[in-house]
Amino acid sequence: MNFYVDCWKKFATFSGRSRRKEFWLFWLINVAINYGLQLIAVPLGTIGMVIVLLFSLAILVPSLAVAARRMHDIGKSGWWVLINLVPLIGSIWFIVLAAKDSVAGSNKWGDCPK
Repeated sequence: MNFYVDCWKKFATFSGRSRRKEFWLFWLINVAINYGLQLIAVPLGTIGMVIVLLFSLAILVPSLAVAARRMHDIGKSGWWVLINLVPLIGSIWFIVLAAKDSVAGSNKWGDCPK
C-alpha cells in the first residue's frame, strides 16, 4: 500500500525512477477501484458515470508520471509512454517494457530504487 501512496505523493513528478512493484501495484489498485466504481455507477446512472469519469481524470497525471518514471528505471526516455498510442502493438510493447527489470546502478535519471 505504501507504493500506492508514494505514487500519489509524487503525482506530477516525471523525473526519477520507479520500481516494477510501484508501477504495477499503482496500476492494479487503480483498475480495482475503477471496476468497483463502475459497479456502483450502474444503478446510479448518469451521476455514477460522472464519478467514474472524475476518478479517471484524477488518476491521469499520476499514471503518466509513474509510467514515465518506470521507463526511466529501465533506461528509456519517459516519452516511451506514448508508444501506447499505437493501436494494439503499442500497448503490448509498453507492457513488455514495463515488465523489464531495472537497470542496475545509476543512470541519467538517478540511482536504482532497489
